[in-house]
Amino acid sequence: MPINKAKNIFLGRDGEKRQNCAQSVLSAFKQEMNIGEELINLAKAYGGGHAPDGICGAYWAAKLIIEKYCCPEKAKEFEEFFNNQADSLLCKEIRKNKKLSCLGCVEKAAEFIVKSKNKN
Repeated sequence: MPINKAKNIFLGRDGEKRQNCAQSVLSAFKQEMNIGEELINLAKAYGGGHAPDGICGAYWAAKLIIEKYCCPEKAKEFEEFFNNQADSLLCKEIRKNKKLSCLGCVEKAAEFIVKSKNKN
C-alpha cells in the first residue's frame, strides 16, 4: 500500500532507501503513476522546507501527483485537507506548530492521493 511504502521510504525501513519527504511521496507512487526517476531526483532538493516558496515537501510532491498524474479536480480539496491537518502549508510553520510531524505529513499526503484515486 502506497501509504506504508511512503512512510517506510521516509524512515528507511523494510529495505527501503531513506529519502526526504518529497521523494518519499513520489517514490511511493512511482510505479503506479509512472513517475520518472528524474523527478524523484529533482525532489532531493525539496526536503526540509526547501520546496518552492517554503512549502512542505510532502505537500509539494502530493500536489504534483494530484495535478499531473491522478485527479487535478482534487487539487483545491487537497490544499484544504492538508492545511487542516498541518495548520499550514509551509514547512517551517508546520514544524513550529507541531500539530503534524514530517512523517505525519508524508502519511497524510499519501493518504489523500490513495483516497482520491480510488474515487475516480
